[in-house]
Amino acid sequence: MDISIVSPIYKAEFFLDKLVFEIQKTMSIINVDWEIILVDDRSKDDSWQKMKDLSTKNKNIKSIRLSRNFGQHPAIMAGLSHANGEWIVVMDCDLQDQPKEIVKLYKKALEGFEIVQARRKNREDNFFKKLSSKIFSKVYGYFTDTKYDNEIANFGIYNKKVINSILEISDYIKFFPLFVNFVGYKSTTIAVEHASRESGKTSYSFSKLVSLAFNTLISFSNKPLKLFVKFGMIISILSFCTGIYYIYQAMNHEIEVLGFTTIIVSIWFLSGIIITTIGITGIYVGKIFDQTKNRPVFIIDEIYG
Repeated sequence: MDISIVSPIYKAEFFLDKLVFEIQKTMSIINVDWEIILVDDRSKDDSWQKMKDLSTKNKNIKSIRLSRNFGQHPAIMAGLSHANGEWIVVMDCDLQDQPKEIVKLYKKALEGFEIVQARRKNREDNFFKKLSSKIFSKVYGYFTDTKYDNEIANFGIYNKKVINSILEISDYIKFFPLFVNFVGYKSTTIAVEHASRESGKTSYSFSKLVSLAFNTLISFSNKPLKLFVKFGMIISILSFCTGIYYIYQAMNHEIEVLGFTTIIVSIWFLSGIIITTIGITGIYVGKIFDQTKNRPVFIIDEIYG
């Protein structure tokens, strides 16, 4: 098998036919052995029935259904674990990642690259999604001391050994693009056209986006803990200097009435710092707890085709 195309599916019944048709048309141009792996993240519509119909009509299509909704990135991992191709393409199902661009990705990979990621030169997303993506890239870059390009998402072509390395990562929180950056290998990016969503709307609500961003930052960075340590040390130094100053004033009989306001503000301020620090530490302990339970990040219910 030369190329496997992996796509996580969620509420895609109305454009699955077009997705598969466009992929087939593209693969006929490349003219190699190929397979399509569709992973249903337990859609609430008739996506699974549509996927089974497609697998029945075409032996090159394998359909996988998860036991419940695990999320986009665990669904990608489920598909990758069943990919047999020497090269594996990962793409979203909403046709914003255009199948015709696979030709460019594959040609670039044959130049000697093991990772070729697609950079969306003109993102056809709404203002909020583009803004949130940009903010996340800046925040993630700051907390991990790395560069993260918000114009790059899941779409790309990856050598089998790259995917094997990604599947070996045992992190409970899965985020495919960051795993690609982590494993290394010889990589490059090329500009591709980005289309508007075929129909419907994204399944990522604001709360889901915030949750994904927060969990990803906690999983890939311990910088919040380091920042609070530094902040605590600064507060301690300032408190020590302030204490020396008050002792000096007391020895010179310059303090007549103790400041009630100063005491209350200090108590509330330092209590807030302590509670926040404990909370951040508790979150990391909770993530460690989730990791040590070693639960599977996805469970496959059915495989068809």
